[in-house]
Amino acid sequence: MRYEGRIFRPPSEADALIVQATIGCSWNHCTYCDMYSDKQFRVRALPDVLADLEQARLAVGGRVEKLFVADGDALVMPMDHWLPLLERAQAGFPRLGRVSCYAMARNILAKSEDELLALRAAGLSRFYIGPESGDDATLKSIAKGDDAAAHVAAAAKARAAGIECSVIVLLGIAPERSEEHARATAELITRMDPAFFSALTVTIVPGTPLAKLASRGRFAVPEIRALLGELRTMVEHANPTDALFRTNHASNYLPLGGRLPADRGRILATIDAALDGRIPLRPEHARGL
Repeated sequence: MRYEGRIFRPPSEADALIVQATIGCSWNHCTYCDMYSDKQFRVRALPDVLADLEQARLAVGGRVEKLFVADGDALVMPMDHWLPLLERAQAGFPRLGRVSCYAMARNILAKSEDELLALRAAGLSRFYIGPESGDDATLKSIAKGDDAAAHVAAAAKARAAGIECSVIVLLGIAPERSEEHARATAELITRMDPAFFSALTVTIVPGTPLAKLASRGRFAVPEIRALLGELRTMVEHANPTDALFRTNHASNYLPLGGRLPADRGRILATIDAALDGRIPLRPEHARGL
């Protein structure tokens, strides 16, 4: 496989084959993110992508069970790239059970219902969507590019096509609106009704607009108690139908797992125990991106 620059994938795709079908992120304005700051967005030439899949088939084809299509929001690719890619993947990897990608709300909404159905029929089965917050003021301040309503509409459109959504939110991204951010995010999770819900903790990455704000004293990551308080509010008030919930990302102080709403009581009890100092938190040296 050929890769350009740094490659990123969700934690749950750690054992997936990654094919880089796009370079960078078509939006690339989020204030907290530097993942694709060194790349100019483009869609890779389809023959190159198919050649990479063929190389993977020859090397590990019989072992591939998951395929992650990179980079930042590969869903923006046109259908005449997506469908040949998915066809080649299905033909080359007989054990393939899941194909996934990152997706922005706007790129889900830009695809027609028939296009999403065609992608699902061809094997694309999961979108990783990172609204970060359900609070529109926060979304505007971090230059997310889509508001809460767009994320709700995108999730509904994906779900109607049979594509499951994994939704990612960000603790600590709105210190001045912490309560509003936490409650609105819980409401967003309820309305998006994802199959998977995970929380990360904001990290100030050098070179980002957020880092510049921090250097001027205009942003600081909240203290641990405030971060756990946001997490508690989200868990307490989010009511998806049945979502697998995780905070297993290395940025978090408190790794959690369970289902919401079924395991809400147990998860809240664990957060309360952490707030009371009765269970240990992940030490700083073990945290990261």
